[in-house]
Amino acid sequence: QVQLVESGGGLVQAGESLRLSCAVSGSISDFRLMRWWRQTPDKQRSMVASVSESGDTNYGDFAKGRFTISRDTATNTMFLQMNNLKPQDTAEYICNALTRSASYWGPGTRVTVSA
Repeated sequence: QVQLVESGGGLVQAGESLRLSCAVSGSISDFRLMRWWRQTPDKQRSMVASVSESGDTNYGDFAKGRFTISRDTATNTMFLQMNNLKPQDTAEYICNALTRSASYWGPGTRVTVSA
């Protein structure tokens, strides 16, 4: 059974940075696509960033220029480096991994950005 576990969330001030991690049980190479999503306090869910098995990345408009997604096949971990955080980035950040036949989700890690 695949498990995804996020970590790295917390409370920061506007302008600061956080690095989120998503640890994958098993091989990260099994997934054709991995994504970070976020769900804001008003329950709006948005795709933050994605990385394909070939390394292609894609970002939500709000993330471009501030966030960087990456993955490490040696440690089976996906990362999200978030810089210049803003109060509107406050959300639950959730890891998602897709094979050709299944989609897996982590429980999420909370990020709170104070003004």
